[in-house]
Amino acid sequence: MNSATVRNLLVRGMVAGLGAGLLALIAAYFLGEPNVDSAISFEEAHAHEHEVELVSRTLQSTAGLATGVLIYGVAFGGIAALAYCFALGRVGRFSPRATALLLSGCALLAVYVVPFLKYPANPPAVGNADTIGKRTTLYFLMMLLSVLLAIAATILGKRLAPKFGTWYATVAAVAAFAVAIGLAYAFLPVINEVPGGFPATVLWRFRLSALAMQLTLWGGFGLIFGELAERLLNPRPAKAEAPVRWRPPRTDP
Repeated sequence: MNSATVRNLLVRGMVAGLGAGLLALIAAYFLGEPNVDSAISFEEAHAHEHEVELVSRTLQSTAGLATGVLIYGVAFGGIAALAYCFALGRVGRFSPRATALLLSGCALLAVYVVPFLKYPANPPAVGNADTIGKRTTLYFLMMLLSVLLAIAATILGKRLAPKFGTWYATVAAVAAFAVAIGLAYAFLPVINEVPGGFPATVLWRFRLSALAMQLTLWGGFGLIFGELAERLLNPRPAKAEAPVRWRPPRTDP
């Protein structure tokens, strides 16, 4: 793949990331923000000291949220496009569109869903401020393990395919990945810092909204970028115009 194609895919990845970010912003605003407000209300009701707000809650939930999600979407789209350039043609004989969807789905699973199941997202008022460094380290460690194990499972599947066939090689690779992730879940420490009396419904809905936001982001990126990559790499041939038949001029009798 030449540098011009990589550059064009990178630009399209950033555009797709922006579009996916807009979709994720809608999901975050309508699904996530009401639960954040509920968590903040609980925190304020049980706080002994009230801190002065440097940025208003209204600004945080509108301009602040939009800025963060859209910038993240563009950056995420550029990184995903570079990963796509590397994966294209190496994961099977898929079309550019199908490759984008496959890569988005696998990345969603490895980068977000697997770490999320071990260390799920928490709303305000959940989590001890003194352990934020430890919790962040454990989360990124789980993410790194998940990505590395996913890459290892892919390599394992490709090496087993010539001997056992694609189906059995895929089953073996997925099983190995699941076992390795299960061991990581078992050995990494459990974190449970939900304060007493915190509404379980708010916690559950917040985590579901966080998952829905990521599903929207990755799914939207896969669909948008897949279409853009398909048009770039497999352009449709222009329709040939029907030839015009020459006819002799009519002469009136």
